[in-house]
Amino acid sequence: MRVLVQRVKNAHVLINKKEKRSIGLGLMVLLGIEHEDESNDVQWLVNKVLNLRVFADESGIMNKSLLDIKGELMVVSQFTLMAATKKGNRPSYIRAAKHQHAIPLYELFVNTAETNLRSKVATGSFGADMEIELVNDGPVTIWIDSKNKE
Repeated sequence: MRVLVQRVKNAHVLINKKEKRSIGLGLMVLLGIEHEDESNDVQWLVNKVLNLRVFADESGIMNKSLLDIKGELMVVSQFTLMAATKKGNRPSYIRAAKHQHAIPLYELFVNTAETNLRSKVATGSFGADMEIELVNDGPVTIWIDSKNKE
């Protein structure tokens, strides 16, 4: 399971050119799920994301987490994070989980985040056509992979 986390001043997702969902100051998370992922990957990643100290403290040092600042969270499914690009120029998505495996893990990620944040998490819509607009604050962009715990 992989996430691309961006610290944002705000973010919006437009779903199927109709429905718009938004957050203010917080984190925008793109979530990629592979067929080998399990619930323990979700638990580890949610904990890591919510506790990342990427927000400024009183001294201007990145020392506060999303939980500390009571920030907002948006999670959007992104199967292309599982792209393999080793051979040729066309990415392979063979590692990306099929819907029947990915959707329950995506929902578990969102539900676990909501429980820990004690607030609603904005989401995209799994498998939908989406357009994302955001103001990356910093910029701060971090890649985390549950199979490569550095």
